[in-house]
Amino acid sequence: MKKLTALLLTMAMAISMTACSSAPAPSEAEPEAEVVKIGILQQLEHGSLDSARQGFIDALADGGYVDGENLEIDYQNAQGDPSNLSTMSERFVNNESDMVLAIATGAAQSIASKTTEIPVLFTAVTDPVDAGLVNSNENPGGNISGTNDMNPIEAQIDLITEIYPDTQTIGIVYCSGEDNSILQASIAKAHIESKGLKWVEGTVTNSNDVQQVTQSIVEKCDAIYIPTDNAYASAMAVVAGVVMESKTPVVAGAIDMVADGGLMTLGLNYYNLGYQTGEMALRILDKGADISAMPVESLVKYDYYINAEMAQALELEVPAQYAEYVQ
Repeated sequence: MKKLTALLLTMAMAISMTACSSAPAPSEAEPEAEVVKIGILQQLEHGSLDSARQGFIDALADGGYVDGENLEIDYQNAQGDPSNLSTMSERFVNNESDMVLAIATGAAQSIASKTTEIPVLFTAVTDPVDAGLVNSNENPGGNISGTNDMNPIEAQIDLITEIYPDTQTIGIVYCSGEDNSILQASIAKAHIESKGLKWVEGTVTNSNDVQQVTQSIVEKCDAIYIPTDNAYASAMAVVAGVVMESKTPVVAGAIDMVADGGLMTLGLNYYNLGYQTGEMALRILDKGADISAMPVESLVKYDYYINAEMAQALELEVPAQYAEYVQ
């Protein structure tokens, strides 16, 4: 009996040692997947900038970086407050983000002032050279690059005169504090003059002025042009209320702006612009691309868009060649 007991104990010990030896040593265990930390700094909230953010996130997901899995997104919205931009920029630096996406010019300028080390991609910036973000569009030269949102301004003005051939005076409205809007307005004025037409302008300091300025300018013009201006983009519903009553057609720089209250555009799809920026991020994350040598990119294709509700309100008979773009 003692021999049988000893034999059973020996067998049990052998089985136990075999089981233990089959388990990987702590040093051999698979390491946890590295989580990439990306900060998103958005200047304020409106449809165009929101669409750019979503496009960026979707591009990362399509490239294998999923928020909550191998990606940690820290999204901060400054709601148009410069002091918030500064504080949020410092947050990303202190948290040692692996990359920052800056949405709109003010956001890009803010994070650029806080770091020369963290790769920063911007989107929805009209002129990154003039904004002091890059040395040139072809060779940025620092830790910042991205996508610009310069839109086909001359073609947009031509759209007004094609569909409303009796137009003589075009109103231009924008925020006087946005450098990107000032640039676009100057291009629009030059093109209007080249067509032998007149322009009048109205400027706001923030979105609170939109209603008053819009009401004033509809009395002086036949149509309105609005560039990709953040103050106006956040208040297009207000614009819609004014121009529906005055029957004034509005061409805006971005599709989201038209969807929110304009009439028509050949403009930017900000989702696509954000997605394109996300593809730039993937080249940095996956291939180690040098951001200082990554040229600033422009959107490859612009889209026509006509707001069906506004067309009906303005009693516009949409030309046959544009019928498919009514939405």
